[in-house]
Amino acid sequence: MNAEQSSPKSLSVNEAIKDSSRLLRGTIAGEMADPSTGAISEANSQLTKFHGLYLQDDRDLRLELRKQGKGKAFAFMLRVRLPGGCCTNRQYLMLDRLADERGSGTLRLTTRQTFQLHGILKGNVKPVIQAMHTVLLDSIGACGDVNRNVMAPPNPEQSLVHQQVYELARSFSEAMLPRTRAYHEIWLDEQLVAGGEPEVEPLYGATYLPRKFKTAFAVPPSNDVDLFSNDLGFSAIVDNGRLTGFNVAVGGGMGMSHGNAETFPRLADVIGFVLPDQVTTLGAAVIAAQRDYGDRVNRKHARLKYTIEDRGLDWFKAEVERRAGFHLQPARPCEFTEIADRYGWHRNADGSWFFVLFVLSGRIRDTAQQQMKTALREIAQINDGDLRLTPSQNISISGVTDATKPAIEGILARCGLATQNRQSGLRLNTLACVALPTCGLALAESERALPPLLEKLEAVLDDCGLRHDAISLRMTGCPNGCARPYLAEIGIVGKAPNKYHLYLGARYEGTRLNQLYAESLTPDEIVATLTPIIRRYALERAAGERFGDFCHRTVLPERQRGAAGG
Repeated sequence: MNAEQSSPKSLSVNEAIKDSSRLLRGTIAGEMADPSTGAISEANSQLTKFHGLYLQDDRDLRLELRKQGKGKAFAFMLRVRLPGGCCTNRQYLMLDRLADERGSGTLRLTTRQTFQLHGILKGNVKPVIQAMHTVLLDSIGACGDVNRNVMAPPNPEQSLVHQQVYELARSFSEAMLPRTRAYHEIWLDEQLVAGGEPEVEPLYGATYLPRKFKTAFAVPPSNDVDLFSNDLGFSAIVDNGRLTGFNVAVGGGMGMSHGNAETFPRLADVIGFVLPDQVTTLGAAVIAAQRDYGDRVNRKHARLKYTIEDRGLDWFKAEVERRAGFHLQPARPCEFTEIADRYGWHRNADGSWFFVLFVLSGRIRDTAQQQMKTALREIAQINDGDLRLTPSQNISISGVTDATKPAIEGILARCGLATQNRQSGLRLNTLACVALPTCGLALAESERALPPLLEKLEAVLDDCGLRHDAISLRMTGCPNGCARPYLAEIGIVGKAPNKYHLYLGARYEGTRLNQLYAESLTPDEIVATLTPIIRRYALERAAGERFGDFCHRTVLPERQRGAAGG
């Protein structure tokens, strides 16, 4: 612990839990084996996050169960660690089966390129993790105060640069994993060897990081990973088709709290350039600096963005360079122009095909209209390649050969997915968090409220001739920002049941935050508020001007002048 940090008496409760956990073991094993309750203690529920597990309950059932004198309907959510979103067919088929046999029956794609399994009862957690282990999947560090799932552009076969960046992202994920064997002992029945060297965490220490830490790799001009929302971002610099290195950005983060001005979303700052073989060393230095100087007293102030805000970017860069043992080079020219996935069929550089399938809110399920879960299962059984998760909650069927492509096209058509990508430009650029009924932090609906909201906004866009215009919209049930709403041209953030704050004016390519435009609106009021703005955009926009830029140029300044005049 750094000498400048506060005394142990003032540390947050979570710090004490980590410190006494015996490197994330706690009493998890004993509590998980107790069949008398579906829950575990608060202390252990904090520790299981490091193992990729969140204890949740079905909030739809809370009131009725309380009336019946019963406790909450507890279950676990498990998040898989899947760096770069690459998933083999065998791995996908296992997750598909586990969702049916031991989960809620659906799979959820996250905004960080991985899977979540919901509705896992306490007694099923260990069998799920052990089954995942047989196909080389784990959930180590998918949550908790460590470096979480590392993002990278999907489909490495697009080019040699994409392949190199994916490999670096994967190796970075492995290098930044916790070293404790707690996961293997608790879930995989690994025996602790007596008399060996004392177990240590060389990077994280006994109390790990003050808060979660997120890393992403991008290949311009695509900013599909929302690079500047991450604590640490590496932007590939390419010269004549060759990867020369990365611009490094630090200090991004989306989380905030309503009514607390000391919390805020922040874009990462670019601090320099590193060579490919310097990435891991530099990343470890950034993490170590945050480990030693991050706020361990106030968890709402514990992300890297606040460390940089408090101490200054120049100080932080110098501290990172000191720890890394080298100076960063000046940042190289780099431009982002897009964020959207490449929907439909495309050829890779190696001659194979990939098909990006739009998945609204990332929920893989079968409905009367679309049998997406069935389709992906059948495709995984015949495809020569694999499945890739995108940062926008979609899925890429990758490595498809000329021989297999017609069969996959047939499955997509039979399951109602052949024309599914022909959606509005708004719908194809949406993200939503899970929110109710399973997220304990949700203040309002998100995933379930998004479809009717989109339908109403699409009617307005159709009327204005804007159906195919790409406009980014992100919706969350609380201000913590899991779906990165503050980087959306239209950001909708839950405030209370059926009430949302509306944010406007971010830059489409993810390089400018939006601003609060209106507070505590119902979904219908959001539509009513946006309708005249959309109509103005159709009539008054400059050539090539995006919706967020139009709002930033006209609507937001007008609102500010009105507020000042009022």
